[in-house]
Amino acid sequence: MSIPADDDAARRAGAILSIDLGAIAANWRGLRDAGRATGRPVDCAAVLKADAYGTGATVVGPRLAAEGCRQFFVAHIDEGIALRRVLPEPPIYVLNGLLAGTEGDFVEHRLTPVLNHLGQLNAWRAAAQRFNQALDAVVHLDTGMHRLGFGAEDAQVLINERGRLRGLRLALIMSHLVASEETSNPVNGEQLSRFRTFVRAMPGAPTSLANSSGIFLGPDFHFDLLRPGAALYGINPLPGQANPMLGVVKLQARILQTRRIDAFQTVGYGGAWRSARPSRIATIALGYADGYFRNLVNRTHVHLAGHNVPVIGRISMDLVTIDVTDVPEASCLPGATVEVLGPHLTPDDLADHARTNAYEIMTALGRRYHRAYVDGYADPPADETGEPA
Repeated sequence: MSIPADDDAARRAGAILSIDLGAIAANWRGLRDAGRATGRPVDCAAVLKADAYGTGATVVGPRLAAEGCRQFFVAHIDEGIALRRVLPEPPIYVLNGLLAGTEGDFVEHRLTPVLNHLGQLNAWRAAAQRFNQALDAVVHLDTGMHRLGFGAEDAQVLINERGRLRGLRLALIMSHLVASEETSNPVNGEQLSRFRTFVRAMPGAPTSLANSSGIFLGPDFHFDLLRPGAALYGINPLPGQANPMLGVVKLQARILQTRRIDAFQTVGYGGAWRSARPSRIATIALGYADGYFRNLVNRTHVHLAGHNVPVIGRISMDLVTIDVTDVPEASCLPGATVEVLGPHLTPDDLADHARTNAYEIMTALGRRYHRAYVDGYADPPADETGEPA
């Protein structure tokens, strides 16, 4: 499948964000297969919160559904409502749970709240009585994050009083790992133990613990349902190791103007960069209004014509300046594009430069970019044995 770009919109755009749906689908397949490696019937959901980590939930969701994904997670109810318009059938779970007064919206749009405390559970049970129908529910157990979820006291109440679930169908019991990307961190084993104890006391429902990095902690963490988010979109689930995921996004910005300056001239607001030699400076069409962080001043680069080109001076709202002195002039003409994100500078790389994480890089991707969806990833050809060559 390929979603054609609007040629006029692309021609007018200062920057183009290409999103490879085929790579997202291949990442999902790889994570699903990792969960099934031991032969257990482990299912794999997809987390589409924050507009599918900036890639477009209403486009990514149907592509993953076509690939075989049957369960989806979002953070907010409005994200769920938007996703339901393009995914009429599969379960959609809302991680932030049941806000007061939204029960009717959950029922109308057939969304399932992730219940985080007894108050939400009681309200959802009351909704089941008011609407005279059994309603699906997810119980979120806090095993150590100390954020959302049933704490130890509320969890014990639920174990002792299973009748509190009357009128509800327990679709899933889940928890969330604190440090799954740190494979040797003992908190992972502690959370696993707490989760197993609760599950043994509440038998009969599917269970889920592993997020993207949690999948790589091994089969003990897989349970019945994997919940990858970041790894689907190419973010490395194994920091410090080679990324097992395919890259998903490529961001290209156009050169608007190139100029020559003498040595010892400053560039941009506040004169934050000064040339050490006669230089050529190009200005490209993106800035902090597009999610290109202001703290990247003098700390990162873009890729142009085989060169890593330094970003210089302060990041402006709409513009970034780069030093193209060492790049052939023919490659720096107005209208040429530079790679801001892609195979030469991944979201993980840019996150290191910005002293943040790739989640923030991805979810900050600006709405002013022209978005072009492709389905460019293909499995490698098979040899005569039927195995990938």
